[in-house]
Amino acid sequence: MHADIPSDATLHALAERTGALLRAQHHRLVTAESCTGGWIAKAVTDIAGCSDWFDCGMAAYSYEAKQALLGVNPQTLEVHGAVSRETAIEMVSGALVNSGASVAVAVTGIAGPGGGSEDKPVGTVWIAWKRRGWYASARLFHFDGDRDAVRRQTVAAALLGLVETVDAH
Repeated sequence: MHADIPSDATLHALAERTGALLRAQHHRLVTAESCTGGWIAKAVTDIAGCSDWFDCGMAAYSYEAKQALLGVNPQTLEVHGAVSRETAIEMVSGALVNSGASVAVAVTGIAGPGGGSEDKPVGTVWIAWKRRGWYASARLFHFDGDRDAVRRQTVAAALLGLVETVDAH
């Protein structure tokens, strides 16, 4: 595996670190995933005892699912597209509204091999994080590699951002 592409062991270690921090600070996590299809939720639920700190995960690929499950505004999708800062922010906020969690992460991107454009090439991913009662933050990533590589890097970045979000006082 390429050195920059997180291995299963790396993702497991990141999920353990995230879970330990969530547990220590009495938070519960919700995930809202598009391009990763539930991989973040899988990574955290691979950790024994995750029921102490994991609430639920939503894999929402279609516009309709993003609207129904996460409350994304149809106009946001029409104007900015699914892979945008605006959509990621609405996804992470909607995940908190529609769950019992106190911390959320949302990912939306183009994992490939198709679906990219000049404006949004394959590997373009928006990730947003939010703690209940706080403002959301979002970051744009441009990952290299095939579909698996883009998705692995997205899961790792999402987990690292969760650590930062939970650790922020």
